[in-house]
Amino acid sequence: MKDEYQDLVDEISALLGAPATLENRDFRLIAFGAHDSDSDGGELVLDPVRTRSILTRQSTSAVRSWFEGFGIARATGPVRIPAAPDAGVFRGRICLPVRYRGIVQGYVWLLDQEGPDAAAAGPGPQALAAAMEVAQRIGVLLAQEAKAGADLSREFLAVLTAGRGWQQDMAVAALRLALGTAGEGPHTVVCVAPWAGEIPQSVPGAAAVCVVPAQDGEAGGRLAALVRMRGTDALAPALTALGRLLPRAAEPQGAGAGGPRAAQPTPGQPPAGAPAAGAPGMNAGVSDPVRALGELPAAWEQAGAAARAAAAQPRFGPVAQWSRIGPYRMLAALSPGPADDPAARTLLSPAHRELARTAEVFLDCAGQAGRAAAVLGVHRQTLYYRLGKVEQLTGLDLDEGEDRLLLHMALKASRLHR
Repeated sequence: MKDEYQDLVDEISALLGAPATLENRDFRLIAFGAHDSDSDGGELVLDPVRTRSILTRQSTSAVRSWFEGFGIARATGPVRIPAAPDAGVFRGRICLPVRYRGIVQGYVWLLDQEGPDAAAAGPGPQALAAAMEVAQRIGVLLAQEAKAGADLSREFLAVLTAGRGWQQDMAVAALRLALGTAGEGPHTVVCVAPWAGEIPQSVPGAAAVCVVPAQDGEAGGRLAALVRMRGTDALAPALTALGRLLPRAAEPQGAGAGGPRAAQPTPGQPPAGAPAAGAPGMNAGVSDPVRALGELPAAWEQAGAAARAAAAQPRFGPVAQWSRIGPYRMLAALSPGPADDPAARTLLSPAHRELARTAEVFLDCAGQAGRAAAVLGVHRQTLYYRLGKVEQLTGLDLDEGEDRLLLHMALKASRLHR
């Protein structure tokens, strides 16, 4: 299909008399036209943005923000965008939005003419109209390619549910054959739960999607997306997919491999300005990257655990990355049923909700009474009184490390089953 994109980009370049580039809606390069030598000096002159796009196959966030600010995702015709040196855009652009059935699939870009008469010197209305017709043909191809991910739902679902042994080996082989070159790793798996709808026809960035039926005790099914990573960033492609699946998907804490961590929230409290979930009761988890398709079931378990952690702890936001959910990595792998340790049973009843929160904050603060009292907004003596009541109800000694560990695990595990 790449040759088809190249032929269509070359056709636009010929119509407009200027080299064109084609990017998908995530600003990743698909094809580009040949760039002629500068007629005056005989040297190849490239705009820095175009050079970066060709060499790295993507644009910077500053460039994306500048372009998107001109409404290109909503436009139905050519959009002229001026230069913005502060954003790294040193030449103006003409953007031809590539759409299919009203949904933007990508963008064709051309360098605009320079000078006060740029609009008059550039391509005329008839040439641009002809180029837009070619862009519509590109939109059909991009939409068909995106839909192919949903068409692989059966093969992807088989890998996630086949279990161990020869059944899984056969399922992996079938998925590898169906994916073709898109099966080359590394991949990350995304879980969205609960999911009550059909399989989306188009999920940008996803090589395959499927709906996994609910297990015992689950409310609704879970949607799984197989996302191929690009570069070293484990999250950017996954968040692109989640942007379609969660209406208000937010970047998880400490997003980006090797990127700076977000400020840690106060224990027991969501961070200031924490986003609400993308849809009521809907959360998502992202696994660690895996290279072999045979590792997808384990990645799926990670993504599911992260989604459960996102639902349990508001501070993780609507999207949680498995590598950053701390103790929930182990707790989510334990019994699927609710925690029911005799020592914590009474404390976890609705009648003692405030005492349970007090104990959780105290343990989150590593037993530092002053810090816990500040988080709870109570006097230290009030904290001691409540902790005494906790010890009476549980029979545990909060001066003993193992008793603290047991209670902390019970409190955290209870969040997974609320």
